[in-house]
Amino acid sequence: MDSRTADKTPVETPTEALVQPKDGRSLRELAIRYGFLSLLVGLIIFFSLATRGFTSPQAAVFILQSVSITGILALGVTATLVVGGFDLSIGSIATSSMMAAAYVMVVLEQNALVAVLVCLAIGALVGLINGLIICYMRVPDLLATLGMMFLLIGLQRIPTEGRSIATGMTLPDGSTAEGTFSQAFLALGRHRFDLFIENLVPASVVVLIVLAILIWFFLEYTRFGRMMYAVGSNARAAEFAGAPVKAYRIWAYVISGVFASIGGILLAARLGRGDIASGNNLLLDAVAAALIGFAVLGAAKPNAFGTAIGALFVGVLLQGLTMMNVPYYTQDFVKGAVLVIALIFTFALLGRNAR
Repeated sequence: MDSRTADKTPVETPTEALVQPKDGRSLRELAIRYGFLSLLVGLIIFFSLATRGFTSPQAAVFILQSVSITGILALGVTATLVVGGFDLSIGSIATSSMMAAAYVMVVLEQNALVAVLVCLAIGALVGLINGLIICYMRVPDLLATLGMMFLLIGLQRIPTEGRSIATGMTLPDGSTAEGTFSQAFLALGRHRFDLFIENLVPASVVVLIVLAILIWFFLEYTRFGRMMYAVGSNARAAEFAGAPVKAYRIWAYVISGVFASIGGILLAARLGRGDIASGNNLLLDAVAAALIGFAVLGAAKPNAFGTAIGALFVGVLLQGLTMMNVPYYTQDFVKGAVLVIALIFTFALLGRNAR
C-alpha cells in the first residue's frame, strides 16, 4: 500500500494545538491585567450617573485631597511588603508626628522647619526600632509593629494628658500655650496650585504624586529596590547570594516610618491643630490601598503604582458612597468587601494560569 494513501490519524499542528489554550489564557490575562482598572472606571461611571457633581473638578480635587495622606502612608506600607514584612504602626506614627508638630510650634514656640525635622526624626527612629526588633530580636513583624502602635498611642497622650493641642490651651502645669502654627507650615496642607482653574490642586496631592514617582523609580529601577524585592521573594537565597538581608529589611521599615511621618505633617498642616483622634482610620485605609495594589495590572506583588491606584480607588469609593448618602457605618464593610473580592479575583486567576 502506498504510504501516501495510508490511513493516518490526524495530527494537530503546534499552532492548532495552542489556539484554544492560548485564547483561554489571553482572556484570563486580560482579566488579571485590566479587570481592576475596569472596575475603577465602572465605579466612576456609576457614581457619575447616580449622583450630581461627582465628575466636577471640585469633587475630583476633594477625592485626591482625601486620599493624599492615606496614599503616602500606603506607599510606606508597600516598602515593608516588598521585603516580606508588614507595618501596623504607620497610623500611630502619623498621629504622633501630627501631635509632635503641634507641640513643637504651639507649646515650644518653634518654627516650621524645626517641627518638620522633629517629625521626620520620629518617623525614622520608630522605623529603625521596628526593624531592629524584627531582625535582631526575631519578633514577628505583625507583633512588633502592633506593640509599637499601642506604645505610640499611649506615648502621644502623655505630654498633654490626653488632650488635643491648640493655641491658647491650658497645659498640665497650668500655663497657657501661646505658640501658633506658622503660615509656612499650614501651607503644606492648605495651599492650592492653579491648574486650568485657580486654587485647584492641593499641595498635599503634589507631595503624594512626587513621593509615588520617587518610590516607584526606587523600587523598580535601582539596585537597592530590586534587592528589596529579592529579599521579599526569597530571603534565604538572597542571603546566600551575599545580600545584607537584615539591612534591607531595616531600611524598609525606616522608609515606612518616614513616609508615615510625612503623612502626619500634612495632616497637622491641614487641621491646624494636634487632634488626638484624627488618625484613627489612617491605618485601615492605607493597608487597604496597599493590598488593592496587588490587583492592579495583575502585579500580584506590592508595587508603588498599584498602591497609588488603590488609594485613588478607596477615595472614589468612599466619596461616591458619601454623595449617595450611604450610612457611614456601612462604608468600611463595602470597602472591605471590595478589597477581598479584588484579591481573590486576582490570585485565583493567577493560580489557574500557574497550573
